[in-house]
Amino acid sequence: MAVLTFGRPAFAADIRVGILEYGTVAWELDVIDHHGLAEKRDLDLEIVRYGGEGALDVALNAGAVDIVVSDWLWVSRQRHEGRSFTLVPYSTMVGSLMVSPDADAATLADLKGKQIGIAGGALDKNWLLMRAYARSEEGADLADIAEPTFAAPPLLNELMLRGDLPAVINYWHYGARLEAAGMKRLIDVEDILEGLGVHDSVPLLGWVFDEDWAEENSKKVQAFLDASYEAKKILGESEEEWTRIRPLVQAEDDATLKALMINYRRGIPRTFGERQVEAAEETFAVLYREGGGELTGGAENLTPGTFWSGFRLQDSASSTAQP
Repeated sequence: MAVLTFGRPAFAADIRVGILEYGTVAWELDVIDHHGLAEKRDLDLEIVRYGGEGALDVALNAGAVDIVVSDWLWVSRQRHEGRSFTLVPYSTMVGSLMVSPDADAATLADLKGKQIGIAGGALDKNWLLMRAYARSEEGADLADIAEPTFAAPPLLNELMLRGDLPAVINYWHYGARLEAAGMKRLIDVEDILEGLGVHDSVPLLGWVFDEDWAEENSKKVQAFLDASYEAKKILGESEEEWTRIRPLVQAEDDATLKALMINYRRGIPRTFGERQVEAAEETFAVLYREGGGELTGGAENLTPGTFWSGFRLQDSASSTAQP
């Protein structure tokens, strides 16, 4: 575990943010630090780095950090089990299905009999949504059309680039790297949701924190969210900023940096309100049909309060958090 601080020493931090050592959240936090976006709001941040998502979840549950990035499905499950976590949109990007040009695949049906690599395990939401979409479009389960193989995201990219896998379902930034290396994007999760009848943008990832803590620290939380969305605005408009953070992004070449920039920008939430909550509820229904109670912790519907009532977003330039 590594600790960094923005502003005063760690013991004086207003908000402790838990992030992954290798995660994309570090890009945004670097922008916040470099441009003094927290300091200008009189906010001190302590950044605590962890080695895996499981460690992040444990840290948040234990109160070792105040806020992390996770998905609303995890938050819904936690609330169903009696915890008071809630979420504010961070990104609409999650994953995509990438295929090798040699695979000669233009539709899911073209993957028949081919091996497909999947990140995140059998209950990964990208995989479950792909299966639901295949049933809708092709009349068959993608698990029956192709031959699924589960592995870690970096390994999947390596296997595909070596020519050992014709197709992979991976998280967005891994997909962007594959695209820069010449692989083809067959379909994104957002395209799948549209095909399944979910017509509004769904913020699949978000800043997660305890609702009671947020009510007690509403001004600090709003300041943090404002800093986060100002950082998104900078990354959404400035190519120079991407050049500056290139070492952190670890882009091997210009094509990779550009692909990561384009896909990050696609995922910036532009609006958030009741329609987006309804879209999340519709998405939850699809996931519950595919993964059942094992995925949702027994909840049959999106647990009320999963999305923080204190946040609404009118445009892409700024947040309008309502305490």
